[in-house]
Amino acid sequence: MMTWRLFLATLQFLTRIPVKERWCDGVEMNDYPRGIVCFPLVGLVVGLLSALVWGILVQHVGAFPAAVAAVIAHIMLTGALHLDGLADTCDGLFSVRSRERILEIMRDSRIGTNGALALIVAVLLRTALIYQLSADGLAVFAVLVVTPVIGRGMMSVMMFRQSYARESGMGNLFIGKISEGRFYATLLLMAALVLFIAGFSTLFALLVTLCFTFAFRRFVASRIGGQTGDTLGAACELSELVFLFFFLWH
Repeated sequence: MMTWRLFLATLQFLTRIPVKERWCDGVEMNDYPRGIVCFPLVGLVVGLLSALVWGILVQHVGAFPAAVAAVIAHIMLTGALHLDGLADTCDGLFSVRSRERILEIMRDSRIGTNGALALIVAVLLRTALIYQLSADGLAVFAVLVVTPVIGRGMMSVMMFRQSYARESGMGNLFIGKISEGRFYATLLLMAALVLFIAGFSTLFALLVTLCFTFAFRRFVASRIGGQTGDTLGAACELSELVFLFFFLWH
């Protein structure tokens, strides 16, 4: 029962899907790091719902409007949580400032030029990649289902054995607090879901995405001395785009 409640608490934390508070009774803040294994499952829920939107619309309005709708559904389901992290991360990391100033910029609720450009490119690229999947006659539905699984699974890479770059914040719930066993269990669950649902044709893109995420983790840590909630969100968005891109390439 506690595992189910922890999954629901994680679903509530990462999405805008309505979850009643009483369904999460007994889950405390210090329980959330144990919920890292639920991250790919939350991604599965998001993926299924956004893929369902695409599947319903593509037969009636065509591939491009269906791709746009799938992207909008994804954004609405997550409340643009990870896109916000991507924008803040780009504003900070590409400001060419000191570590302290980068963190100040990332905390600022106002969006800058780098953040705005990152949002535009991310949304347009995701839409274009989904549309191209349709044009190539590939297994669009299955890939749409597993892409959010990968994004949330890769967030564990940003958390494991990393320092929290701030003194306080929501990211401090997870960063540096994920056990080795749960980290590997999360990656294994992510890989199992992806390969079972979308097949072994995704293996190349999955491995490239894993390598990219480790490289991104290292880059961020070199700039700000660790990770923040924003960089977790950025990694989620970027890893999903990398996966889609290299799946098409391969």
